[in-house]
Amino acid sequence: MRKRRSSGTRENILKFIQTFISDKGYSPAVKDIVEGCNLSSPNLAQHHLNVLEREGVLHRDPGVFRSIRLVYGNNIGVPLLGTIAAGRPIPVPNSDNWVAEADEVLNLTADIVGKRENVYALKVRGRSMMDACVMDGDIVIVEATQAAGDGDMVAVWLKDEHEVTLKRIYREANFIRLQPANRQMEPLYVSPENVEIQGKVVAVLRRMEH
Repeated sequence: MRKRRSSGTRENILKFIQTFISDKGYSPAVKDIVEGCNLSSPNLAQHHLNVLEREGVLHRDPGVFRSIRLVYGNNIGVPLLGTIAAGRPIPVPNSDNWVAEADEVLNLTADIVGKRENVYALKVRGRSMMDACVMDGDIVIVEATQAAGDGDMVAVWLKDEHEVTLKRIYREANFIRLQPANRQMEPLYVSPENVEIQGKVVAVLRRMEH
């Protein structure tokens, strides 16, 4: 009886997580799960989450707040967190919340996401990366990291301008070169102190309607 009850509790937790992500656009915290599923304590919620993770139906990034992602068979739910410019940078409020809420959750196969943790998706606006086969309307899959090598395609936050853009990054002697992949466009030259890498592009998706 206890085992059946535990199984029912985990089913309720999964349904709550799915509904929460769909409604809010981001994952619930343990506190949300405790309150939403009428659990007696955070420790009990953690226990059920640990079981669900061992069963392979959800994934969490260690030490990352609100990092729960549902795994659908061999697929993983990846949040689509708005639009990024491949052209002129798009002004946004600040670097803490420019990807705060998901438009939808993409159900992607594990071979696209790989074993990377903390990935998200952005819809591309503009044609500055067209020579890298990234077109207006495409979706880029981004690994949230501040580590990137020269030539990597990255989502970059420009602190002084309060803008974000998609470019290839190169480190020169006294500045950062943000290079478009479009021969008709000029690179951006910015000081290293003005650049914050928000993530590295690991895959590109194209929806046929675009």
